[in-house]
Amino acid sequence: MRLAALVSGGKDGMLALHHAVWDGHEVAYIVTAFPERMDSWMFHVPNLHIMPLVAEALGVPLVRAPTSGVKEREVEELKSALAGLDVDGIVSGAVASRYQKERIDRICRELGLESLAPLWGRDELSVLREVVELGFRVIFVGVFAYGFDASWLGRKLDEQAVSDLLALRERYGISLVGEGGEYETLVLDAPLYRAALEIVEARKKWDPFRPSGVLEVLGARLVEKDAKL
Repeated sequence: MRLAALVSGGKDGMLALHHAVWDGHEVAYIVTAFPERMDSWMFHVPNLHIMPLVAEALGVPLVRAPTSGVKEREVEELKSALAGLDVDGIVSGAVASRYQKERIDRICRELGLESLAPLWGRDELSVLREVVELGFRVIFVGVFAYGFDASWLGRKLDEQAVSDLLALRERYGISLVGEGGEYETLVLDAPLYRAALEIVEARKKWDPFRPSGVLEVLGARLVEKDAKL
């Protein structure tokens, strides 16, 4: 099928896109919601300004979907952005979030599109391990739950990070993949990337009272695969 992929730069949407391509589908567009509010119910927010670089790395056109960030209204705004695309279906990275999955499924029904969610229902630990084993280069760019501290910002998602996330789940009950809003990630490199993202300048913003923080990417560029850091 000809698909649009819902991608915001994070690991789950990117892994779902890869599975769609590996299953023989054509990803014709990357669709990214750009919420006006930081507390969007549906969408990832940190560092969306570098999505044009992500799209360029994949060689797929980017479709921007401005949304209000207001609960339910933002779903209709996404639907409006998808309605004009020449596609047969939508692929998304939902793993266990019924809130997200049900709304994407509803949009697809109303537009007469197929809804593909290749990660849906999978064990969360298996998703993280697949990301690591496939060689995705992923960093944490936002943490918003107890147990995390500023040292997670910019940290690589590797086996040690997976082990530490398991410990946080045991103690605090977090979602391993961050679907409860516990953390956000950015994929710097992946098997389908034609070039890798390199962060040139970044700044940590940490609120010790919540506690939470984000890694703001102030500058980034694409580099050849064999030249990436």
